[in-house]
Amino acid sequence: MSDRFAVLPQYLLPKGPLTSLAGKGASARAGKLTTNFVAWFVRRYKVDMSEAANPDIASYPSFNEFFTRALKPGARPIAQADLICPVDGAISQFGPIERDLIFQAKGHRYTTTALVGGDAGLATQFDHGHFATLYLSPRDYHRIHMPCDGKLTRMIHVPGDLFSVNPTTARGVPGLFARNERVVCVFEGPRGPFVLVLVGATIVGSMATVWHGVVNPPRVTKVREWRYDDKPVFIKQGDEMGRFLLGSTVVMLFPRGDLSFNSAWQPGGAIRLGEVMANYSATR
Repeated sequence: MSDRFAVLPQYLLPKGPLTSLAGKGASARAGKLTTNFVAWFVRRYKVDMSEAANPDIASYPSFNEFFTRALKPGARPIAQADLICPVDGAISQFGPIERDLIFQAKGHRYTTTALVGGDAGLATQFDHGHFATLYLSPRDYHRIHMPCDGKLTRMIHVPGDLFSVNPTTARGVPGLFARNERVVCVFEGPRGPFVLVLVGATIVGSMATVWHGVVNPPRVTKVREWRYDDKPVFIKQGDEMGRFLLGSTVVMLFPRGDLSFNSAWQPGGAIRLGEVMANYSATR
């Protein structure tokens, strides 16, 4: 699977000899140069390598392989919940969808139709539903896992901008998550359809899924779509579904229902893969 994730994002390197890595790309195997850059990155962003399956930074042949590193087995226990948190990171926003409007920040909302690339029929399934927007910083674990069991039905690649998705930008750029480049993954789950959107950002040149590999690049100008009716893909709760190259955001949509988010969750709060995200209070 590693070859499918060997992407070349652009990264803002510190001044000095490490800048030569930029020309070769983050998948370059540059020996000591790579190791020095990884060491700088770990210090700069306070990355906790004790949780990594391989904590030896000198053993990573490329920056990409370090950045998408696996965790130690058991590092993220999976809670007993209808929906688990799919990533490490921080909560941007979560809560009810107001008809078709998702809350981004004070004074900013965007529509579910815009988020999924203009497909009003798909978006309508989430009217008065629920959403969660989760931010991954450069220091975080960058693999994305399933919040619940899911059967993949569609994947939509929506071209767009690459604004930063940090909290400050989210407060200042209208419709940010529906403007940035994104990969919309549509699943059928135990409680009906749900959408998991991988949102790109500044210097996040690449997003990938376990069933497709790298979705972007290539950079395109038109929406692309893949359907999986003839070749169904099933992924279990807690299993990996995709990866980011450098930090970004996940937005999830769930249909209308009696869903209650984790009472400890608050915007800005830290989250960890596998913790309780939400439960349904009634059975179907």
